[in-house]
Amino acid sequence: MLSTRGLVKVYPGPVTALNGIDLDVPPGMFGLLGPNGAGKSTFMKILAGLLEPTSGTVTLDGADILNAPEALWPRLGYLPQEFGFYPHLSGEAMLSHLLALKGVDAPQGRRRLVADLLERVNLSFAAKRAVKSYSGGMRQRLGIAQALAGNPRLIIVDEPTAGLDPEERLRFYRLLSELAVDRIVVLSTHIVEDVAVLCPRFAVIRDGRLLAVTSPGEARASIAGHMFEGTVNVEELAGLRAERTVTQALLVEGLNRARIYDPSGAPPDGFVPAPVTLEDAYLVLMRSGSLPERGSRSEGLPPLGNGLRSLGSAPAGVAG
Repeated sequence: MLSTRGLVKVYPGPVTALNGIDLDVPPGMFGLLGPNGAGKSTFMKILAGLLEPTSGTVTLDGADILNAPEALWPRLGYLPQEFGFYPHLSGEAMLSHLLALKGVDAPQGRRRLVADLLERVNLSFAAKRAVKSYSGGMRQRLGIAQALAGNPRLIIVDEPTAGLDPEERLRFYRLLSELAVDRIVVLSTHIVEDVAVLCPRFAVIRDGRLLAVTSPGEARASIAGHMFEGTVNVEELAGLRAERTVTQALLVEGLNRARIYDPSGAPPDGFVPAPVTLEDAYLVLMRSGSLPERGSRSEGLPPLGNGLRSLGSAPAGVAG
Protein backbone atom coordinates (compact mmCIF):
# COMPACT_ATOMS: atom_id res chain seq x y z
CA MET A 1 0.00 0.00 0.00
CA LEU A 2 1.15 3.51 -0.91
CA SER A 3 -0.28 6.15 1.43
CA THR A 4 -0.10 9.94 1.70
CA ARG A 5 -1.39 12.03 4.58
CA GLY A 6 -1.74 15.81 4.69
CA LEU A 7 0.52 16.28 1.68
CA VAL A 8 1.11 19.97 0.97
CA LYS A 9 3.44 21.67 -1.49
CA VAL A 10 3.75 25.46 -1.62
CA TYR A 11 6.06 27.05 -4.18
CA PRO A 12 7.48 30.59 -3.79
CA GLY A 13 4.92 33.21 -4.69
CA PRO A 14 3.26 31.65 -2.79
CA VAL A 15 1.61 29.10 -5.08
CA THR A 16 -0.09 26.10 -3.47
CA ALA A 17 0.37 23.15 -5.82
CA LEU A 18 -0.94 20.53 -3.37
CA ASN A 19 -3.31 21.26 -0.52
CA GLY A 20 -3.70 18.41 1.98
CA ILE A 21 -3.69 15.21 -0.11
CA ASP A 22 -4.84 12.09 1.80
CA LEU A 23 -4.76 9.06 -0.46
CA ASP A 24 -4.35 5.28 -0.19
CA VAL A 25 -3.18 3.45 -3.32
CA PRO A 26 -3.53 -0.36 -3.28
CA PRO A 27 -1.55 -2.79 -5.48
CA GLY A 28 -2.59 -2.76 -9.12
CA MET A 29 -3.28 0.10 -11.51
CA PHE A 30 -4.44 3.36 -9.94
CA GLY A 31 -5.27 6.52 -11.88
CA LEU A 32 -4.73 10.17 -10.98
CA LEU A 33 -6.97 12.20 -13.26
CA GLY A 34 -7.15 15.96 -13.58
CA PRO A 35 -6.67 18.90 -15.95
CA ASN A 36 -3.27 20.30 -16.81
CA GLY A 37 -1.95 22.37 -13.91
CA ALA A 38 -3.98 20.45 -11.30
CA GLY A 39 -0.88 19.40 -9.33
CA LYS A 40 -0.50 15.88 -10.69
CA SER A 41 3.16 16.18 -11.74
CA THR A 42 4.09 17.78 -8.40
CA PHE A 43 2.40 14.88 -6.63
CA MET A 44 4.25 12.32 -8.77
CA LYS A 45 7.64 13.97 -8.18
CA ILE A 46 7.06 13.87 -4.44
CA LEU A 47 6.13 10.18 -4.61
CA ALA A 48 9.33 9.52 -6.57
CA GLY A 49 11.46 11.27 -3.96
CA LEU A 50 12.51 13.99 -6.40
CA LEU A 51 10.70 16.86 -4.70
CA GLU A 52 10.37 17.65 -1.01
CA PRO A 53 6.87 18.57 0.16
CA THR A 54 6.15 21.50 2.42
CA SER A 55 4.46 19.14 4.88
CA GLY A 56 2.83 15.73 5.08
CA THR A 57 3.88 12.07 4.95
CA VAL A 58 4.30 9.41 2.28
CA THR A 59 4.70 5.72 3.14
CA LEU A 60 5.20 2.64 0.97
CA ASP A 61 4.27 -0.62 2.69
CA GLY A 62 4.57 1.23 5.99
CA ALA A 63 8.06 2.66 5.35
CA ASP A 64 8.56 6.45 5.37
CA ILE A 65 9.90 7.37 1.93
CA LEU A 66 10.23 11.11 2.53
CA ASN A 67 12.87 10.87 5.23
CA ALA A 68 14.80 8.17 3.36
CA PRO A 69 14.12 8.45 -0.40
CA GLU A 70 17.33 6.55 -1.16
CA ALA A 71 15.63 3.47 0.32
CA LEU A 72 12.77 3.92 -2.18
CA TRP A 73 14.76 4.38 -5.37
CA PRO A 74 15.86 0.72 -5.80
CA ARG A 75 12.15 -0.20 -5.55
CA LEU A 76 10.97 2.53 -7.91
CA GLY A 77 10.33 2.69 -11.64
CA TYR A 78 9.64 6.20 -12.90
CA LEU A 79 8.59 7.47 -16.32
CA PRO A 80 8.26 11.28 -16.10
CA GLN A 81 6.22 13.38 -18.49
CA GLU A 82 9.37 14.67 -20.18
CA PHE A 83 11.94 11.92 -20.66
CA GLY A 84 15.20 12.76 -22.40
CA PHE A 85 17.15 10.45 -24.69
CA TYR A 86 20.38 10.80 -26.64
CA PRO A 87 18.93 10.71 -30.16
CA HIS A 88 22.07 9.36 -31.85
CA LEU A 89 22.28 6.26 -29.61
CA SER A 90 20.60 2.99 -30.52
CA GLY A 91 17.74 1.77 -28.38
CA GLU A 92 19.87 -0.90 -26.72
CA ALA A 93 22.78 1.50 -26.10
CA MET A 94 20.43 4.10 -24.62
CA LEU A 95 18.81 1.55 -22.33
CA SER A 96 22.19 0.15 -21.26
CA HIS A 97 23.32 3.68 -20.37
CA LEU A 98 20.18 4.32 -18.32
CA LEU A 99 20.60 1.04 -16.44
CA ALA A 100 24.21 1.96 -15.65
CA LEU A 101 23.06 5.32 -14.27
CA LYS A 102 20.48 3.53 -12.12
CA GLY A 103 23.05 1.01 -10.91
CA VAL A 104 20.97 -1.90 -12.16
CA ASP A 105 22.67 -5.11 -13.25
CA ALA A 106 21.78 -8.79 -13.48
CA PRO A 107 23.57 -12.10 -12.83
CA GLN A 108 23.64 -12.84 -16.56
CA GLY A 109 25.06 -9.39 -17.35
CA ARG A 110 23.65 -6.04 -18.42
CA ARG A 111 23.61 -6.91 -22.13
CA ARG A 112 21.25 -9.83 -21.51
CA LEU A 113 19.10 -7.71 -19.22
CA VAL A 114 18.82 -5.02 -21.90
CA ALA A 115 17.76 -7.64 -24.46
CA ASP A 116 15.16 -9.10 -22.07
CA LEU A 117 13.70 -5.67 -21.28
CA LEU A 118 13.49 -4.67 -24.93
CA GLU A 119 11.71 -7.93 -25.69
CA ARG A 120 9.24 -7.36 -22.88
CA VAL A 121 8.24 -3.96 -24.28
CA ASN A 122 8.24 -5.28 -27.87
CA LEU A 123 11.24 -3.26 -29.08
CA SER A 124 13.66 -6.08 -29.95
CA PHE A 125 13.12 -5.38 -33.65
CA ALA A 126 14.37 -1.80 -33.17
CA ALA A 127 17.24 -2.48 -30.74
CA LYS A 128 19.92 -1.38 -33.23
CA ARG A 129 18.03 1.63 -34.55
CA ALA A 130 18.82 5.18 -33.43
CA VAL A 131 16.37 6.52 -30.87
CA LYS A 132 15.77 9.58 -33.08
CA SER A 133 14.01 7.26 -35.56
CA TYR A 134 11.59 5.96 -32.91
CA SER A 135 7.94 6.95 -32.92
CA GLY A 136 6.41 8.56 -29.84
CA GLY A 137 4.99 5.25 -28.68
CA MET A 138 8.32 3.48 -29.15
CA ARG A 139 10.06 6.11 -27.03
CA GLN A 140 7.47 5.66 -24.31
CA ARG A 141 8.01 1.90 -24.38
CA LEU A 142 11.76 2.47 -24.09
CA GLY A 143 11.04 4.66 -21.08
CA ILE A 144 8.95 1.89 -19.54
CA ALA A 145 11.80 -0.58 -20.18
CA GLN A 146 14.14 1.49 -17.99
CA ALA A 147 11.40 1.90 -15.38
CA LEU A 148 11.00 -1.90 -15.22
CA ALA A 149 14.69 -2.51 -14.51
CA GLY A 150 15.25 -3.93 -11.05
CA ASN A 151 11.70 -5.33 -10.76
CA PRO A 152 10.34 -2.29 -8.84
CA ARG A 153 7.55 -2.47 -6.29
CA LEU A 154 6.21 0.95 -7.37
CA ILE A 155 5.97 2.29 -10.93
CA ILE A 156 4.99 5.90 -11.57
CA VAL A 157 4.03 7.04 -15.08
CA ASP A 158 3.22 10.68 -15.74
CA GLU A 159 1.05 11.50 -18.80
CA PRO A 160 2.36 8.45 -20.69
CA THR A 161 -0.10 8.50 -23.61
CA ALA A 162 -0.09 12.23 -24.43
CA GLY A 163 0.70 12.68 -28.11
CA LEU A 164 0.39 9.00 -29.04
CA ASP A 165 -1.68 7.95 -32.03
CA PRO A 166 -4.60 5.53 -31.36
CA GLU A 167 -2.65 2.41 -32.35
CA GLU A 168 0.35 3.28 -30.17
CA ARG A 169 -1.98 4.15 -27.30
CA LEU A 170 -3.60 0.70 -27.45
CA ARG A 171 -0.17 -0.96 -27.40
CA PHE A 172 0.79 1.10 -24.38
CA TYR A 173 -2.47 0.23 -22.61
CA ARG A 174 -1.73 -3.48 -22.96
CA LEU A 175 1.79 -3.02 -21.64
CA LEU A 176 0.71 -0.99 -18.62
CA SER A 177 -2.03 -3.47 -17.73
CA GLU A 178 0.54 -6.29 -17.70
CA LEU A 179 2.82 -4.32 -15.39
CA ALA A 180 0.08 -3.80 -12.79
CA VAL A 181 -0.46 -7.50 -12.12
CA ASP A 182 2.04 -7.79 -9.27
CA ARG A 183 3.00 -4.22 -8.30
CA ILE A 184 1.64 -0.73 -7.64
CA VAL A 185 1.34 1.36 -10.82
CA VAL A 186 0.28 5.01 -10.46
CA LEU A 187 -0.87 6.55 -13.73
CA SER A 188 -1.18 10.33 -13.92
CA THR A 189 -3.18 11.63 -16.88
CA HIS A 190 -5.56 14.32 -18.12
CA ILE A 191 -7.03 11.87 -20.66
CA VAL A 192 -10.26 10.31 -19.37
CA GLU A 193 -9.96 7.35 -21.77
CA ASP A 194 -6.70 6.28 -20.09
CA VAL A 195 -8.53 5.85 -16.78
CA ALA A 196 -11.64 4.28 -18.33
CA VAL A 197 -9.55 1.58 -20.01
CA LEU A 198 -6.90 0.86 -17.38
CA CYS A 199 -7.88 1.79 -13.84
CA PRO A 200 -10.19 -0.13 -11.48
CA ARG A 201 -10.00 2.89 -9.18
CA PHE A 202 -8.85 6.47 -9.60
CA ALA A 203 -8.65 9.83 -7.88
CA VAL A 204 -9.63 13.18 -9.38
CA ILE A 205 -7.45 16.18 -8.53
CA ARG A 206 -8.04 19.84 -9.27
CA ASP A 207 -6.29 22.97 -7.99
CA GLY A 208 -4.14 20.80 -5.73
CA ARG A 209 -7.13 19.17 -3.96
CA LEU A 210 -8.65 15.74 -4.26
CA LEU A 211 -12.26 15.95 -5.41
CA ALA A 212 -13.12 12.23 -5.35
CA VAL A 213 -11.78 8.70 -5.17
CA THR A 214 -13.96 6.29 -7.11
CA SER A 215 -14.14 3.70 -9.90
CA PRO A 216 -15.23 4.20 -13.52
CA GLY A 217 -18.39 2.16 -12.91
CA GLU A 218 -19.33 4.07 -9.75
CA ALA A 219 -18.71 7.42 -11.42
CA ARG A 220 -20.92 6.54 -14.40
CA ALA A 221 -23.65 5.12 -12.14
CA SER A 222 -23.79 8.38 -10.17
CA ILE A 223 -25.21 10.24 -13.19
CA ALA A 224 -27.05 7.35 -14.85
CA GLY A 225 -30.48 8.39 -16.13
CA HIS A 226 -29.60 12.09 -16.06
CA MET A 227 -27.66 12.51 -19.31
CA PHE A 228 -29.50 13.78 -22.39
CA GLU A 229 -28.50 14.69 -25.93
CA GLY A 230 -30.07 16.87 -28.57
CA THR A 231 -29.46 19.05 -31.61
CA VAL A 232 -29.22 22.81 -31.03
CA ASN A 233 -28.64 25.83 -33.24
CA VAL A 234 -25.41 27.75 -32.82
CA GLU A 235 -27.25 30.81 -31.52
CA GLU A 236 -29.05 28.69 -28.88
CA LEU A 237 -25.91 27.11 -27.46
CA ALA A 238 -24.86 30.05 -25.24
CA GLY A 239 -28.31 30.20 -23.63
CA LEU A 240 -28.36 26.45 -23.09
CA ARG A 241 -25.00 26.62 -21.33
CA ALA A 242 -26.25 29.41 -19.09
CA GLU A 243 -29.31 27.41 -18.02
CA ARG A 244 -28.06 23.81 -18.04
CA THR A 245 -24.97 21.75 -17.23
CA VAL A 246 -23.60 21.16 -20.73
CA THR A 247 -20.85 18.52 -20.62
CA GLN A 248 -20.07 18.47 -24.34
CA ALA A 249 -21.07 20.30 -27.52
CA LEU A 250 -19.82 18.64 -30.68
CA LEU A 251 -20.33 18.87 -34.41
CA VAL A 252 -21.85 15.62 -35.71
CA GLU A 253 -22.47 15.43 -39.46
CA GLY A 254 -22.54 19.23 -39.59
CA LEU A 255 -25.02 19.61 -36.71
CA ASN A 256 -24.39 20.84 -33.16
CA ARG A 257 -25.10 17.98 -30.75
CA ALA A 258 -25.12 18.98 -27.09
CA ARG A 259 -24.94 16.64 -24.09
CA ILE A 260 -26.42 17.90 -20.85
CA TYR A 261 -26.62 16.68 -17.26
CA ASP A 262 -30.09 17.24 -15.80
CA PRO A 263 -30.70 15.88 -12.25
CA SER A 264 -34.40 16.77 -12.49
CA GLY A 265 -34.95 14.35 -15.34
CA ALA A 266 -36.81 17.07 -17.27
CA PRO A 267 -34.57 18.01 -20.21
CA PRO A 268 -35.44 20.66 -22.83
CA ASP A 269 -37.71 19.73 -25.72
CA GLY A 270 -35.93 17.69 -28.35
CA PHE A 271 -33.42 16.12 -25.93
CA VAL A 272 -33.46 12.37 -25.45
CA PRO A 273 -31.75 10.06 -22.91
CA ALA A 274 -28.10 9.38 -23.80
CA PRO A 275 -25.66 6.62 -22.76
CA VAL A 276 -23.46 7.71 -19.87
CA THR A 277 -19.69 7.93 -20.30
CA LEU A 278 -16.89 8.41 -17.79
CA GLU A 279 -16.09 11.69 -19.51
CA ASP A 280 -19.60 12.92 -18.68
CA ALA A 281 -19.10 12.06 -15.00
CA TYR A 282 -15.68 13.74 -14.99
CA LEU A 283 -17.03 16.94 -16.52
CA VAL A 284 -19.95 17.04 -14.08
CA LEU A 285 -17.39 16.67 -11.29
CA MET A 286 -15.30 19.51 -12.70
CA ARG A 287 -18.37 21.75 -12.75
CA SER A 288 -19.77 20.92 -9.33
CA GLY A 289 -16.83 19.73 -7.20
CA SER A 290 -18.61 16.46 -6.33
CA LEU A 291 -20.42 13.60 -7.99
CA PRO A 292 -24.17 13.26 -7.37
CA GLU A 293 -25.78 10.52 -5.33
CA ARG A 294 -28.41 8.53 -7.14
CA GLY A 295 -31.93 9.08 -5.96
CA SER A 296 -31.41 12.25 -3.90
CA ARG A 297 -31.50 16.00 -4.48
CA SER A 298 -29.59 18.88 -2.88
CA GLU A 299 -29.47 22.29 -4.55
CA GLY A 300 -29.53 20.74 -8.00
CA LEU A 301 -26.41 18.63 -7.48
CA PRO A 302 -26.72 16.23 -4.53
CA PRO A 303 -23.87 14.90 -2.39
CA LEU A 304 -21.54 12.12 -3.38
CA GLY A 305 -23.09 8.67 -3.28
CA ASN A 306 -22.44 5.07 -2.33
CA GLY A 307 -18.99 3.85 -3.25
CA LEU A 308 -17.72 7.38 -3.83
CA ARG A 309 -15.66 9.44 -1.39
CA SER A 310 -16.01 13.22 -1.53
CA LEU A 311 -12.80 15.03 -0.67
CA GLY A 312 -13.74 18.67 -0.86
CA SER A 313 -14.84 20.99 -3.57
CA ALA A 314 -13.36 23.27 -6.16
CA PRO A 315 -14.58 26.33 -8.00
CA ALA A 316 -16.94 25.56 -10.85
CA GLY A 317 -15.18 25.03 -14.14
CA VAL A 318 -16.36 25.44 -17.70
CA ALA A 319 -17.23 22.15 -19.39
CA GLY A 320 -18.26 21.43 -22.87
